Amino acid sequence: MTRSTTTTATGGPAAGTPTVGRDVPAAKGPERGAAPRRRGRDGARPWEIWVPLGLYLAFTLVPFYWMLLYAFRPSGTTGLLPWPLTLDHLVRVWNEVGFGVYFANSLKVGLVSMVATTVVALAGGYGLARYDFRGKKAFLLAMLCTQFIPGALMLVPLFEIFKAVGLVNSLWSVIVAETVFQLPLSLILLSGFIRNVPRELEEAAWVDGCSRFRGFLVTVLPLLRPGLIAVGSFAFIHSWNHFLFALMFLSDQEKYTVPVGLSYTIGESGSDLGSLAAGGVVAAVPVIVIFALIQRYLVKGLSAGAVKG
Repeated sequence: MTRSTTTTATGGPAAGTPTVGRDVPAAKGPERGAAPRRRGRDGARPWEIWVPLGLYLAFTLVPFYWMLLYAFRPSGTTGLLPWPLTLDHLVRVWNEVGFGVYFANSLKVGLVSMVATTVVALAGGYGLARYDFRGKKAFLLAMLCTQFIPGALMLVPLFEIFKAVGLVNSLWSVIVAETVFQLPLSLILLSGFIRNVPRELEEAAWVDGCSRFRGFLVTVLPLLRPGLIAVGSFAFIHSWNHFLFALMFLSDQEKYTVPVGLSYTIGESGSDLGSLAAGGVVAAVPVIVIFALIQRYLVKGLSAGAVKG
């Protein structure tokens, strides 16, 4: 007894008819021995990620390397490596040019502005996050609109105000101006962060006998550390780097901040690029150190403050 198969006009087996003794070709797959192409989570190849990042990194770091090269390379040399190393330029700008005084002034302005901005923004942000009052949306809109006003437009009104109260040529004029200029954004960031803290935590503290202020200190404030670090660090760095207010409100060289002193170094030193680069190193080191220390808190604080609770 033999098994027959039905064939079509072309000589092949009919659809749905089993075939006996005939090898069916397997589905094509990746060849053996061929290394699979690695791709990232978004489907991109590694070189598509690393090449743009490498170009951006080179574009960012080359100016810093050039500044370090001139700051630590002896005068009159033209090598691409700062060897032998010399600290003559740093000693000159710190002692002779007066960067020690400029550094102390910038440190005072930055620290006081940071504390004032953080405290006032914390109080205002708590009120915006926990209370509903008439005109709240209009107030927030006004705070946002102030971010579109350039700082140069505030110079003349602020100068007239400081002149009337006797704060011209004082570091306090720069501190007040920096605090006022940074408050709107800091207030909005902290209000968004406080809004994400559950109100039930405070209510539980009130039930246990805490006052509103005590409940805030015990339950809410410890959870605000990333947001406070983000706001405070931005306030300090902005005050440290800001040039316009210090240039406008200060006239005595003993009260200059680092950016203003660095601008006058260009005229005093002429073509002495070593001293100019050394001043840039002095100005950049505190900012780099702060960002290196608070980087993880900074990202967490900005992301949490930007999410609506």
